[in-house]
Amino acid sequence: MDGENQTVVSEFILWGLAHSKNTQVFLFAIFMMLYLFIVSGNIVILILITTDSHLHSPMYFLLANLSFIDMWLSSNTTPKMITDFLRENKTISFAGCMCQVFFAHCIAAGEMVLLVAMAYDRYVAICKPLHYFTIMNLKRCTGLVLTSWTIGFIHGIIYVAVIVHLPFCGPNKIDSFFCDMPLVIKLACMDYHYLNTLMNADCGLVAVTCFILLLISYTYILITVCQSSKDGASKALSTCTAHITVVLIFFVPCIFIYVWPLNITWLDKFFAVFYSVFTPLLNPAIYTLRNKDMKNAMKKFMGNFLSFKVNS
Repeated sequence: MDGENQTVVSEFILWGLAHSKNTQVFLFAIFMMLYLFIVSGNIVILILITTDSHLHSPMYFLLANLSFIDMWLSSNTTPKMITDFLRENKTISFAGCMCQVFFAHCIAAGEMVLLVAMAYDRYVAICKPLHYFTIMNLKRCTGLVLTSWTIGFIHGIIYVAVIVHLPFCGPNKIDSFFCDMPLVIKLACMDYHYLNTLMNADCGLVAVTCFILLLISYTYILITVCQSSKDGASKALSTCTAHITVVLIFFVPCIFIYVWPLNITWLDKFFAVFYSVFTPLLNPAIYTLRNKDMKNAMKKFMGNFLSFKVNS
């Protein structure tokens, strides 16, 4: 029995997104450009929020943490995917695979909880504006961020603790560009269906709970907005629209990958790419292009940067 449970697989083979050499070179160029946009866009948001005193508020504190998480979300899988486009043998070590599983679920769960915290922040700002800075003080904001990371860490470590002890005794080919929990479980030399269902149920518990909390928060917000003055309602609705767009972009792929899997390979790959590349790319675009304060901070930053270059 001990011999059967011993892991003998030392690495996994990733099939990636395409097999044609020309297609892989094309995808390399596209995803390299997108990844540079992701990193640079989120770093710009972090710099603007840190340096501009007008952005030192609870909402932007949480937004800065969202940008930080988004960079990690993409960096967990995208650099490996990009380098594999130029490699003949697309392999990943067993330890590397387990790290991808851990960080994928740690970061995803952390971001879900952080999006709930951002919805709570908007709820307090719009529904209880007179008590906003009393409720959303630095201690409360820091506690919300630490809670998101703690829940994410626990969620991720549970998956690794389960998967690392599975008996991998031969099959090691993963039809994706990274080690995803459902695909890794299928390679175990055992009846994986019950475990896969259990793991998906755990993902569903986190995702659905956060999604319901988000729906409740934004329902209260929209009701309050409809009863507010026209100018205040317009500004609040604009901010909430950006938040709701981010929520939908993030949750829809997660739901179809883990909670309600369709088991269609090309569609699963599309959702995985959307989740790990386009979500971190769209978040900074949505928050900077639709946010007046962020655009003003960007103009101010660019003005200071250009004047510094001229003076130097």
